[in-house]
This record gives sequence, structure tokens and C-alpha cells, in this order.
Amino acid sequence: MNPMQIDVNEAQSRIRFVVGLFSLLVAAWGIPTDAAAANDSPPNILFILCDDHRFDCLGVAGHPFLETPHIDTMARDGAMLRRAYVTTSLCSPSRASILTGQYAHNHRVVDNYHAVDPNLVFFPESLQDAGYQTAFIGKWHMGGDIDDPQRGFDHWVSFRGQGTYWPDGHGTTREVPQTTYDGFNVNGKRVPQRGYITDELTEYSLDWLKGRDPNKPFFLYVSHKAVHADFVPADRHRGRYDNEALPIEIPTVEAMDAGNKPMWVRNQRNSRHGVDFGYNLPGFSPEVYYRRYCESLLAVDDSVGQLREFLKQQELDQNTIVVYMGDNGFQFGDHGLIDKRTAYEASAKVPLLVVAPGKIPAGVPFDGLVGNIDIAPTLLEAANASAPKNINGQSVWQALCSSDASSLNDRTLLYEYYWERNYPHTPTLHAVIGGRFKYIRCHGLWDRDELYDLESDPGEMQNLIDDSRYADRVESLNQRLWQLLKNSAGMEMPLLEDHGPRFPLRDKNQAPQAAFPKEYFSEK
Repeated sequence: MNPMQIDVNEAQSRIRFVVGLFSLLVAAWGIPTDAAAANDSPPNILFILCDDHRFDCLGVAGHPFLETPHIDTMARDGAMLRRAYVTTSLCSPSRASILTGQYAHNHRVVDNYHAVDPNLVFFPESLQDAGYQTAFIGKWHMGGDIDDPQRGFDHWVSFRGQGTYWPDGHGTTREVPQTTYDGFNVNGKRVPQRGYITDELTEYSLDWLKGRDPNKPFFLYVSHKAVHADFVPADRHRGRYDNEALPIEIPTVEAMDAGNKPMWVRNQRNSRHGVDFGYNLPGFSPEVYYRRYCESLLAVDDSVGQLREFLKQQELDQNTIVVYMGDNGFQFGDHGLIDKRTAYEASAKVPLLVVAPGKIPAGVPFDGLVGNIDIAPTLLEAANASAPKNINGQSVWQALCSSDASSLNDRTLLYEYYWERNYPHTPTLHAVIGGRFKYIRCHGLWDRDELYDLESDPGEMQNLIDDSRYADRVESLNQRLWQLLKNSAGMEMPLLEDHGPRFPLRDKNQAPQAAFPKEYFSEK
């Protein structure tokens, strides 16, 4: 044998011995390995927003028939936040709160028709400063027909207004305001829509992920049109729930009166956003609309599954934070109402699930109070990026990672909605939400306010506002409301000029006009 070969073999043996010994020392001393170090690198972020997804429309939330296996899996792999709310239940204001971390009275996006202030700072801008590549794909819907590329995003795919589920409009029973059929704006270029919008937005998202820079962390914001009304399911899902009953009890006029509901709520029953004259359609059926709504959610669940499967196949899943959220809830007869805007649970409470392997414990529900204004600071902390000034929300990242919500025990959130001339049946509302008791104050109406004990009355049908036993609680919650407004510079209400169509109609054959609250009548 060649002496040189003996020396080489011996050297290789010594190298293997040293490497093996080093590995043992690394494990014993807790020195990070390459895998651990990779987990400490800036996380990728996939944020998926679903339009009008109410909190109880998930299989994992105990829904009686709706199938959402891929979203349900997120609860298994991460945390399901069971007390998540939006601070304004309306598309544009909620989306602006997500992007800015601010209440609507500060970002001033208070309806679906006016453009965003060009001085507003969106949190993806901070991610760009931290070295992230960013993309927005889907429904922008801030500023009517605006779909131009926006600051904070390197890659852009959007559409004007509400867009449309199908480019030929099939499956639609009514055309909603701001429906458009002129395709997508892809980085400033008009591109025709080819198919079902949920599927196509998913394809655009996957294409961007495949072509991204692999050497930089990414933030991908997938903003679905679904499940905004008019609800149009993918053809493969249409009719799936035709035989299912509405799992929501619609109260009678008498029950609403007995529950001491405000006059405006009882009157809204017979309006565009009420069960008696829903969308001003004769013979409106909440049951049919609810079935189509649930069927439209199925493609969103498919999308979540496809995106997460891609991350897994590309070995990106272990260092990617995945967030799924609804931009607001939706009513299907709750309180005799449909649509959103109100401070009731069906309108303001949303699904929120977060998966972050190695960071957030898997399968442990989180019961701390979280709002849409918390998304920006939370994701920025997770990315170790600087937060913009004037954020009203707070980061809950550490609380999520420790599964310890104790720091949020005494927290409440401000809810606000500002009256729109387009939909005059819902007044300006301010509320204190997130605790056992919910206090709702209507502004500018000769009407009663509301107090609900969510523990004994989760359906919010027994208004306790005039019950003398709760007078002190009403007073303390009213003080808390003004404290929340003052502390967030909310003592002035945004006022914008009239834009868009108006929908003030009632059906003369349905519920009559409600009487004034009895407490406003003099005994003399």
C-alpha cells in the first residue's frame, strides 16, 4: 500500500472524529446548528384575508355542516385566536386598520368609496425597510375603483372595486355596487380575468412565490374577494349545501321588542340590510344566501391548502408565519339584520389563526383579546422590523409565542362605525368590546343605547341598558369608551363628501315602523 494513501486515510479518520466530537459538544452546549440558525433568520410571512368571514363559519369552530379542513388544520398546527375582533365592521375601514394599525378615526378610511390619504404609512413599508420582498394579490377596495399599485408592495395584482367572481358574471343573482369586469391590474398593466377569482388569485400567488428572490425573506398578502356578496361559489362547489338548514335563529318582531332592542335596529329589519327586505329584493331568503355563502368559502379553504402545501414542498413552512383572518363578520338574520357594520358579535368578531412553527405552540387555542389594529405591530415584531409611529394597536407576538394571554386580561377595544349616506339605516356607533359586557352607544339618534352580558346572553338579544342593577356598569363602560377615544385622538369624527348610490328603501308590506323607546314618554 502506498504510504501516502495511509496518511490520507488516517487524516480522514481524524477529521471524522473531530467533526463527530464537535457535533456532540454543540448538542451538549446548546450551540445553534444550521437548522436552528435558519429558524432564527427573518421569518417569511403569508397573510391571507377573507372578505366577510364570520367567526363561527369554520369546521373547527363547531359549524354543523361547513367543511374547512385546510383552515381547520391551521388550528392544529398553530393557534386559533378565539377572541379576535375588527374595530370597524366594514371592508375598507377594516383593511385600512390592518395595514396601518390604526382606528378608523385616525386613518380616516370610513367608507368604501373614498381614497386613502397618501400620507398614511402601511406596515409592509417597514418590512421593505427591513429587507423583505413584498407582494399584494387580490382585493384592495380602498378608494372605489382604485386598483393602482400601492406603496409598500414590490409586486401588485388587484382589481377595481369589488371585481367579479367570474369574468362572464355567471352564477350571480344580483349585481352589487362597485362590481367590475375589466380584469386585473398587474404591476400597472391591465390583464383579463380568465376564471374563478379565488382560484386565479391563488395561481397569481403561487406564481409570485415561485419567482421570488430566494435569498430574501418575503411578505405575501393574499386578499380574497370571497366571500363578499353576491355570493357565487366555484362551479365545483355550487349546490353542495342545498339541503342544509340555516343554523341561525331569526328573531321575530315581538322578540326584538321584548329584548328592548333600539328603535333603529327594529327599523333596520325592513331595509336593504334587514331580513324583511334584504338588498331590496322581493322574497329575499337568508337561508339561500347563507348556503351560497358557505359554498363560496370552500374555494377559499382550497386556496389555503394549496398555499400551505407549496410552502411545505419548498421546505419553507418551518420558517414562514401563516396568518388567516376575516376582514369582518356577516349577519344572516341575527337581530333581524343582514350584512355587517354593527357592533354585534356576528358582525365584529372574526376568525384569526396563526401558524409559526417553533415559535407559536401548536394546537393551543389563544383566548387573549386581539383586534385587527394589532396585526401590523405583531407581524413587525415577529420580523424584527421597526413599527411606524401613531399605531393604536399593540403587538401580541410574545403572548402568542408563550401561549400566555394574561397581559391582555384587562384589555378592551374601541369599536366605531360612522354613518354612511349610502346606507342610512345604520347609525354612527361607538362600543366597548372584548369583555363579558358589551356597551354600544349610538350617536345622533333619539334612541336607546345597549348593554349585553355575553356570558348569559351570547346572542345579544336582552338589552340591559335600562336595568337599574347595571347602572354602575353602564356608567363605568361609558367612561371607558371616552377614555379609549381620548387616548387614541378620537374626539373628532371624520366627515367625507357624498359618494356612491343610496339605498334608503323599505317594503310597505313588511315590518312597520318601530315605536319610540317607552322610557322617552312622560308619565305626566
